[in-house]
Amino acid sequence: MTETLPDFFSDRTIIDDPRSYFDRLRSRCPVAKEPYHGTLMVTGFDAVTEVLNRRDDTFSSVVSVIGPIPPLPFEPQGDDISGQIEAHRSALPWSAHLVSFDGAHHAEYRALVVSLLNFRRIKQNEEYLYRLVDRLIDRFIGRGYCNVVPDFAHATTTYAICDLLGIPEAHRAELLELIGAPPSQLAGDAPHKVGPDPLVFLKPRFDEYLRARRENPGTDLMSELANARRADGSLHDFDMVSNLARFVFGAGQDTTSRLIAMATRILGEKPDLQHRLRQEPGRIADLLEEVLRYDPPVKVVYRLARRSTKIGGVDVPAGTIVTVCLTAANNDSARFERSDEFNIDRPRLRDHMAFSRGPHACVGAPLGRLEARVAIERLLARTGEIRISEKHHGPPNARVYRYEPTYTFRNLSDLHIEFTVP
Repeated sequence: MTETLPDFFSDRTIIDDPRSYFDRLRSRCPVAKEPYHGTLMVTGFDAVTEVLNRRDDTFSSVVSVIGPIPPLPFEPQGDDISGQIEAHRSALPWSAHLVSFDGAHHAEYRALVVSLLNFRRIKQNEEYLYRLVDRLIDRFIGRGYCNVVPDFAHATTTYAICDLLGIPEAHRAELLELIGAPPSQLAGDAPHKVGPDPLVFLKPRFDEYLRARRENPGTDLMSELANARRADGSLHDFDMVSNLARFVFGAGQDTTSRLIAMATRILGEKPDLQHRLRQEPGRIADLLEEVLRYDPPVKVVYRLARRSTKIGGVDVPAGTIVTVCLTAANNDSARFERSDEFNIDRPRLRDHMAFSRGPHACVGAPLGRLEARVAIERLLARTGEIRISEKHHGPPNARVYRYEPTYTFRNLSDLHIEFTVP
């Protein structure tokens, strides 16, 4: 008798331990329809690669953030639903933002963001990052403990993206509070309330920044974005520029914050690894790649089949929402030997899917890697032994960690550590 799997989109045990769920699902079939919401769960490395690397318009990213909940605002008809998607696009959550764009529209604005987040700009940001991280550590180093999520990880990435964008220093602490944690996706909470622009609460503030930069451009990223021109020499639509600025701000701090917190959690559980990395700081980059593989910040992304197709030989009717399981692909033993082990010496460390692949691969991946590397490098350099707080998380053999109730992302709610000071 086949074991009944829990509902990925509502069961809190999966929030705590997604890797076990994905292992069970993949062992049955790397491409399988789940019974609760009708979405197709893709868990095998090869099948995930097949979906993400498609460069035709077979799959739409219009449901990229929240997947099958809420359901589509239309009933798919026929073997090609492209017309229905476009007719209802504005009714879908997140549809105002780059992550949900398709085709030439996506390519144009992705290219614009990539041109702004270039190597020169990211490298220029490195010196600021070192100063920022040390200032944040200064706030808690004397106490011998901190809550990593708000005090270090989230603060590092939010202040860093603020600096890159050119947000006034006087506004940065307030924005840190405003952006907060991601909303719940369970029990019908946020999914039914999220509109096409969930970042609309930031629009008045960012509109003000952008208008000022159109009148008096500076050298920051928002100035370049505000005054970027299309191929015909015209300025981009102001609301589109505002959407891009707010999306870069939101995405620019979110994923990397999760990476820093998870890397710190793993270091807190592995004192030998801490010692090794203090002796070999050049390997911190490898630590981060293995964190990204083993327990990445984004568990799943979603695609909508525009046309009837196949994935891994499995029929996929037009209108099927495909749940592309990045964590599952990253832990597929067919691709990664001893995938259940955390090992910074494994071959092909960057062969993971944490930043997705293909046309929608994360444009901020180089920036995220830099921010996380600097954060962990300075934390290790300025502390002695880092320990997970038993008061907050229990003893080593019975740890309890709280995660934000979201099925798409992997967010530690808090992470309390204690440390010695050398």
